[in-house]
Amino acid sequence: MTERPTLALRGEYRDVLRAPDGAVVWDRGWKNNAIVGDCRRLLAAFMRGGPATDGLLGLQVGAGLDAWDTTGPPPATSGQTALVDPHPFTLPYTPGDAGNKVTIDFLDGGTVSGAPTNKLQIQANLGNQQPTWPDSFHPTGNLREFGLVARLADATILINYVTHPVIAKDPASTLERTIWLTF
Repeated sequence: MTERPTLALRGEYRDVLRAPDGAVVWDRGWKNNAIVGDCRRLLAAFMRGGPATDGLLGLQVGAGLDAWDTTGPPPATSGQTALVDPHPFTLPYTPGDAGNKVTIDFLDGGTVSGAPTNKLQIQANLGNQQPTWPDSFHPTGNLREFGLVARLADATILINYVTHPVIAKDPASTLERTIWLTF
């Protein structure tokens, strides 16, 4: 008998930009994102019990390419291994840190659950002065891509990737990014 699972790994994300006073500037709604190949390797490592894995390290954001503003961003694919931006900003996830800007919860339907489920919610808040641009690599705070990164066998790997229309994030605004991963 051949098993045919009805659900594949999938990801969704939602971006909300807030003004310094907390007012919503825009909400782009839910969109699909790409679970990349290294996510499957990470899951296999968890199942086997090694090599050493640290799980999620955080959210990386990048400027992508300026040309995407004219041509549109390329679709994210499962073959992506890193952000296009060679100098992305990483918002770290530190389990147990009450001041975390990245949180992870299990979801049961759309409700946070204390028990493990097949769905994770990752929430990341890029707040005041984040990313730490402009710098010598990034003359503006324009964001065009993001990815979730994890550690597998002492290497940082990309597990989820998105390209999107430019977000011109000024230093005082907050970008709230919610990511759902269904396994």
